[in-house]
Amino acid sequence: MTDTVSGKLLEKLTGKRAIVTGASSGIGKEVALRLLQAGAEVGLVSRNPDRILSELPIHSHAKAYAIDLGKMERVSSEMQAVVADMGGVDILINNAGMAYIGELINMPLTEWQKLFDLNLTSVFLSLQAVLPTMRSQKNGTIINVASIAGKQGFPNWAAYCASKFALLGLTQAIAAEEQSHGIKIMSICPGSVDTPLWDSLGDKVPPSFNRAAMLRPETVAESIMTLVNLPADAIVNELVLMPNAGTF
Repeated sequence: MTDTVSGKLLEKLTGKRAIVTGASSGIGKEVALRLLQAGAEVGLVSRNPDRILSELPIHSHAKAYAIDLGKMERVSSEMQAVVADMGGVDILINNAGMAYIGELINMPLTEWQKLFDLNLTSVFLSLQAVLPTMRSQKNGTIINVASIAGKQGFPNWAAYCASKFALLGLTQAIAAEEQSHGIKIMSICPGSVDTPLWDSLGDKVPPSFNRAAMLRPETVAESIMTLVNLPADAIVNELVLMPNAGTF
């Protein structure tokens, strides 16, 4: 990033308050770093936000919030507390999520519910936490991180696909609801991204998945920043971003 571009971004986002979920690694971490570089104050929401805090300059405009977005009974109050502690919110990046690989016929109901709680319901609750403030200021930007799995189905990924299809439907509907309030709500659908998510899936990951050919988290983060920095009179409703290697 050149000094000239950095200067433009800094001028645009200085004083802005952003919240990033799933901020400790992968896409969330890279987006948070870029928002901070651009001058924003960033709330780092994660079960382990100290992972990214240790990599930031001591005077960074970052605040850590240790929140488990899978705990539905606490998400609403904890996210509202984040907004209050930051003195408001201008940008929300809904990035936290999980995956499950396996045939649907064998999937336990508890795993289905856990996946939908994090991938969809936590987004719903986070939206409810920030929208009153954004409506009051008649301005705000929300990016929901979906997936190419929200555009097409993949065998052994039925629950994940269902949650991301649902997230795109939620995004489209809430974007229409909030348009008259000056709030932009957009989604990004990346193809396979080389993040620590794959490590958590262990031997369920097919050996044919070449992680080196996947998108890098930095690439997705740059695209999210493009959405954040769109002119006031422009919106990209849905951005599909794929690796050159195609669909895995």
